[in-house]
Amino acid sequence: MRFPLISLVAVLLVTSIAVAEPQDPSSTWQTYGTENGEWRSYAGDIAGTKYSPLAQIDASNFSALELAWEWMSVDNFISKTTPSGGEWWTSLDTIVETLVEETPNLYSNSEGLAGPPNPSSFQATPLMIGGVLYFNTPLAQGVAVDAATGKTLWVFNPKTYEEGTPAMSRPWVQRGVAYWTDGDGDERIFWGTGNGYLVCVNAKNGQPCADFGSDGSGIIDAQAGIPRLDRDARDYLNAMLYAINSPPIIVRDKVIHGSQIADRRITKEAPPGWVRAWDVRTGEHEWDFHTVPNSADEYGVSTWLNESWRYSGNTNVWSMLAGDNELGYVYLPTGTATNDFYGADRPGDNLFSESIICVDVETGQRVWHFQAVHHGLWDYDFPTHPNLVDLVVDGRPIKALLQVSKQAFVYAFDRVTGEPIWPIVERPVPQDTNMPGEVLSPTQPFPTKPAPFDYQGITIDDLVDFTPEIRAMAVEVVQNFRLGPLFTPPNRPNEDGTQKTLMRPSDIGGALMAGAAVDPETGMLYIPSRNLTVEMPLYQPDPSVGATVPYTHSGGGTRYQPQMPEGLPLLKPPYSRMTAIDMNTGEHKWMVPLGNGDRIRNHPRLRHLNLPPLGNGTIAGPVLTKTLLISSLTEGGSNGGPRLVAWDKQTGVERGSIDLSFATIGTPMTYMVGDKQYIAVTIGGGPRLVAFALPD
Repeated sequence: MRFPLISLVAVLLVTSIAVAEPQDPSSTWQTYGTENGEWRSYAGDIAGTKYSPLAQIDASNFSALELAWEWMSVDNFISKTTPSGGEWWTSLDTIVETLVEETPNLYSNSEGLAGPPNPSSFQATPLMIGGVLYFNTPLAQGVAVDAATGKTLWVFNPKTYEEGTPAMSRPWVQRGVAYWTDGDGDERIFWGTGNGYLVCVNAKNGQPCADFGSDGSGIIDAQAGIPRLDRDARDYLNAMLYAINSPPIIVRDKVIHGSQIADRRITKEAPPGWVRAWDVRTGEHEWDFHTVPNSADEYGVSTWLNESWRYSGNTNVWSMLAGDNELGYVYLPTGTATNDFYGADRPGDNLFSESIICVDVETGQRVWHFQAVHHGLWDYDFPTHPNLVDLVVDGRPIKALLQVSKQAFVYAFDRVTGEPIWPIVERPVPQDTNMPGEVLSPTQPFPTKPAPFDYQGITIDDLVDFTPEIRAMAVEVVQNFRLGPLFTPPNRPNEDGTQKTLMRPSDIGGALMAGAAVDPETGMLYIPSRNLTVEMPLYQPDPSVGATVPYTHSGGGTRYQPQMPEGLPLLKPPYSRMTAIDMNTGEHKWMVPLGNGDRIRNHPRLRHLNLPPLGNGTIAGPVLTKTLLISSLTEGGSNGGPRLVAWDKQTGVERGSIDLSFATIGTPMTYMVGDKQYIAVTIGGGPRLVAFALPD
């Protein structure tokens, strides 16, 4: 086992609901969030609101924002420990070349996928506490910078890149860190790494937490004890099997995290994506929640027929978590079981895949759960954290949990009991598939309210109809594909590639990691989404590389949409949108396309039509302030380029815009230092972290 070297540089409806009594919170278990202008958790608070009550930046001055500072990623200049014990600092490329010389097969050997270290996917959303921003980089370096100047205060480098390529499909991605304090001077920053460790450092100086873990390193092995997981094992793409890419969450002095499990499997066996909890002070292992059963007497084992729980895996929380300190609950949004699009080796409903699970944070025991997809075959994993908010529905106060999904549903529950706020009904779904051995679930759950926030399923009537000629092109393009409603199952295509199933929303469509934001003052939920149909990416893997399953899915995040001639769109617009829903009533309030879609509007066949805004097909994470909804677009700037945009929360009308030098990568956040409000976000071009503020 190779331990990472360390460098420190100062620079159905709801099934089987079991409800426990909510526990009284200790005074040390405060729900720190955006009070006093801070941003203490990935989404501002552990409730996942992405909301701050700051109002210095408003509709009247948003367009006057100026670049206050920018911070260039430290991933481009990293270190390697030399045999003599010294520290060698040089460019990322040079370090990688040296590591590969020492271990030729160190990194992924696949084409079209991230192999060696790549700093470009800088997805982290910073925290801000006490005038300091905390975040991590794609190479899992923890960083603190001065929130007013962007000056680097410390960097902690666990050197995860020395062990190989993190688990596919999102290698070299880190989305943020977690903060904890005892309120009496002990302040800690936690994050996971691409090689499956959990790191704890002192927030003041970046030094490892010597009392966290057993060896004084401040690092614990988060893989230890997980079945079917060997630290030295690699998948067929030569990538590690387990990573922690998303930030942990801290609820009641427990640091809790999910994982990224290699999900392009060519075997039916895989490690399970258990959710793990550790003591924030000692690093002692507190509990695991078994998202895949680990014994024949566990709850849910009957939903894994043929004892498929013994070898099935994934069912992980790869995205973010939410929690409630007052109740003492943490909420887990899980993904699909192995394999994403082929389930013949795991017959049954496969609980707890594609579920929301409420867990008692003290014991790790299930309180309630809801499975959104039975026997999932569409990779409809929950891509983001729930939003927790207090609502009043028909005069009744409800502590609510709202979960947006790839399917373009909002699942709304009482977060104490798990009861749906509005009925969720089981409806028959298509059963026509020729996949060998596949046994489909006859029904799937459909929320009756709110209405879906984007298109679902695909028919001929959904094809683009800007002109009769373009409509005829679209009909011709899809003639050899299977179209159908939501949950149309995968199909084994013909030898000539025809009769592939088109799915909409796609596994990278609907709501994504960008998630939603909720206003705790109004109960309004704001959801960015996109409209995309793709062919289900099934293929027959080569047994010579160890494949033991007849079908799996293609890798690299590549999803194929039937191509129209001349780059024209296939579907009716909008191609991306922002939807506002009043969750006190479940009614949609407004929808606006995200972007004009100028690439399409200016097409030679379309420019004469004077089309309305179409949406440009991309989405980014939202943040809310007292008066504004803020997000980014990849077009529409003064030079036609990317920009940061403010919308009126009540109407969706654009209220302000500022140019960005590069497109955003992460989700914006906002904070106050002294008497100045800032908006910070990671962008390309380095990559870098930038902060905007009003001029003095």
